[in-house]
Amino acid sequence: MKSRIFMYLFIFSVLLIIFQYANSKGIIDKYEKDINTFKTKITDLEDERIKLNDRVFDLSFFTIDGNEEAVDYFENQGINTEELLPKIKDGLLEMNVYKGVDHPIVPYASMTESKIIINQIRILNHKWILANFTDGKHWGELFINYEATDKGEVIYKLDDYFLYPVN
Repeated sequence: MKSRIFMYLFIFSVLLIIFQYANSKGIIDKYEKDINTFKTKITDLEDERIKLNDRVFDLSFFTIDGNEEAVDYFENQGINTEELLPKIKDGLLEMNVYKGVDHPIVPYASMTESKIIINQIRILNHKWILANFTDGKHWGELFINYEATDKGEVIYKLDDYFLYPVN
């Protein structure tokens, strides 16, 4: 009788071990599959990060933030660029508050009921600015020369401009 009990216990133990092995093997296979999936995703994200870094580098190339010579130009004149750059942008944005129909620097009159305003500004270097403008329906861009005076004033001079055609 004891031998039968031991035999049943042995068979039960073997079945339990086989079940545990099969279950563990399935879990390990699933984890390996998940790990491989995550490794692929990480590789894809790393490739995308590299492309985005390249894009950021390209976009920062024509901006004063990525132009040491332009910053040095101001610093050599004793001008603090951290104060000047916001002042340049603020000066252009303040032009959006005007009376009448003529914008102080945009050479077009609004063709809608809205005023023309400058939206985005990119300071390229120590002399040039690119800006876009709109009246809500029509869009255009400006190429502006600027000069920072010894008194801390900024003088703007419109150099070139265009208005996109409406489709």
